[in-house]
Amino acid sequence: MPIVFITYSLAYLDRANYGFASAAGINRDLGISSHVSSLLGALFFLGYFFFQVPGAIYAERRSVRKLVFASLIAWGLLAAATGMVDDIRVLLAIRFLLGVVEAAVMPAMLVFISNWFTRQERSRANTFLILGNPVTILWMSVLSGYLVESLGWRRMFIAEGFPAVLWAVCWWYLVRDRPRQVRWLDAAAKTAIETTLAREQEAIPPVPGYAQALRSAVVIKLALQYFCWSIGVYGFVLWLPSILKNASAMGMVATGWLTALPYLAATLAMVAASWGSDRTQSRLRFVWPFLLVGALAFGGSYLLGARHFWMSYALLVIAGGAMYAPYGPFFAIVPELLPKNVAGGAMALINGMGALGSFVGSFLVGYLNSATGSPAASYAFMAGALLVAVLLTWTVRRPAAGVQPDTPRAGNLPVAR
Repeated sequence: MPIVFITYSLAYLDRANYGFASAAGINRDLGISSHVSSLLGALFFLGYFFFQVPGAIYAERRSVRKLVFASLIAWGLLAAATGMVDDIRVLLAIRFLLGVVEAAVMPAMLVFISNWFTRQERSRANTFLILGNPVTILWMSVLSGYLVESLGWRRMFIAEGFPAVLWAVCWWYLVRDRPRQVRWLDAAAKTAIETTLAREQEAIPPVPGYAQALRSAVVIKLALQYFCWSIGVYGFVLWLPSILKNASAMGMVATGWLTALPYLAATLAMVAASWGSDRTQSRLRFVWPFLLVGALAFGGSYLLGARHFWMSYALLVIAGGAMYAPYGPFFAIVPELLPKNVAGGAMALINGMGALGSFVGSFLVGYLNSATGSPAASYAFMAGALLVAVLLTWTVRRPAAGVQPDTPRAGNLPVAR
């Protein structure tokens, strides 16, 4: 898990630090208009969307280890190259390609976790993976603030890009795809893990192929839910530094510290939610209540506005923590509903729809901020998206106890609690 955490942390660092460059003047230096700036912030997610499912299929059928190794090198070089560009067209291409090479990382990691962790541990394992998101932004917000202040946005990108290339070497030598391939477990431990995982698979009704799995009602609902959820998350992640800087007129270092606090709240909330989910073996009950709190917090921040900066900021801290809390339970749902031959592709589709939601959220939040001159409209937009995610989560229902279809059809798969 430390290896998984560090890898995803580096991926998140190189996709999220663009918000600091935007706050630090990349638009002014390169002559980027406000609309193009919104597109640049969002373009990553367009590339990320298109290559989710192919990456997951490769990871499931071939090797997570090889796929992530190549991705680490590619995204590290592209992230560092962002600090060297002078042409807007090149920057547009880099942002899109960064999304392409990072697209496979999340579904590949979820496949990797499903190869190693049983149902009793899976929510917490997913959480330790996705903790790479808020924990990275926690330290990145402070580090990037200092780097931008002392070295400028160009050197910030270079300094934060090359560690991924170095980590690729560590990944290659430390990681194996399955328990039976490692030497640090004895034979009994390997057998115990793989026997338990095989027994769990036997309890899941078979699904012959991706077409059937991806048409099932539960996968479609979860994909739409994650689309709306991601609108709120990535609108928040990408533009929070600019929103805070403009609202408070503080310097970049102070903005970095203020940006970090919601992610500390997110870290604590994620650990608590995943622990409760694994303890009760309940998933959806640890998803929608947090999203509802996030929507209400955004709404409250919208109503308070810039006139009450610190109260509005406190609600943003709550919103950040609440939006991140359900990730572990949410990504434990699919491997418990679908057999291993199709679960990776289903998770990739759901994550891909999240990427599309991230594109919409990051683009429209940036656009609304620039068009209205205030973050108020974007708060309302993100709150509305989270409320839709809550409603979609409520529509996912568990079938009556004891009902198991002999031959599962599209829309007739078991549903988690």
